[in-house]
Amino acid sequence: MMATQSLKETVLHPPQHVAIIMDGNRRWAEIRGLPQLEGHRQGLENMRSVVSYLGDRQVKYVTIFAFSTENWSRPRDEVRGLLRLLEERIEQETQEFHRRGVKLRHLGSLDKLSPSLRRSIKKAVGLTKSNTGLTLSFAFNYGGRSEILHAVRHLISEKIPPQDIDESLFDNYLYTTGLPDVDLLIRTGGELRISNFLIWQMAYSEYYFTDVLWPDFAGKEIDKALLAYSQRQRRFGRL
Repeated sequence: MMATQSLKETVLHPPQHVAIIMDGNRRWAEIRGLPQLEGHRQGLENMRSVVSYLGDRQVKYVTIFAFSTENWSRPRDEVRGLLRLLEERIEQETQEFHRRGVKLRHLGSLDKLSPSLRRSIKKAVGLTKSNTGLTLSFAFNYGGRSEILHAVRHLISEKIPPQDIDESLFDNYLYTTGLPDVDLLIRTGGELRISNFLIWQMAYSEYYFTDVLWPDFAGKEIDKALLAYSQRQRRFGRL
C-alpha cells in the first residue's frame, strides 16, 4: 500500500489524455488453452478496471481502441463473437458508467454495424452526454486514415475555402472534436506500432510499450506507464 501511494505521489503531472491499444487478448487465451473469445471477454473485463484506475490517478480522458476497420478481415466467427461481446458489455456497463459520471463517446463509423449495436452505442452516448467526469471514448469500427478522409470529404462538401483551413478548423471535423490531443499512448502485448490509431491526434504523444498482455495489465503496470510518462520532457518541437 505504501509503495503504491508513494508511486502515486511521484506522478505529479499525470497525462490528461491516455489512449490505449488493448493487445494480447488472443495470446492470453492461447497460453491458457482457452478459446480466443474468452481472451476478448477477459480483456473487456480488464478495461473497466483500468479505466477506473486511471480515473483515480486524475486522468481526464481515456480512449480505447476497441475494434479497428482492419479487424473486419479476421475470421468471421471471431468477428461475430467479438461484436457480440462488445454489445453485451455496452449494455451491461452503461448504467454503471453513468452512475459514476463518466461521459461515453464513440469514435468511428456506425456503418457495417448491426442495428442493435448501433442502438446500444447511441443510447450509451446519449445517456451520458451531460456527465462531467472522466470522458471514455471507444474507437469502434475506427481507422486513423479513414477518419482523416472523412474529415476531408466533409470540408469539401461544405465548400470551405482552402485558405480558411487550418489545424484548428480541421480538428472540428474529426471524430475526436472537443477532445485534447493524446498525451500518452499505451500499447500492451509487445508490438511496437500504433496500427492506424489516432494518427492526427498523436503527433506529439509519448509512447509506452509493454510486453504484458492486456488482460494482465493492471495496477502496478499502469503505474509504471504513468511514471515513465512523468519522467519524460515534452518539448513539442522546441528546445
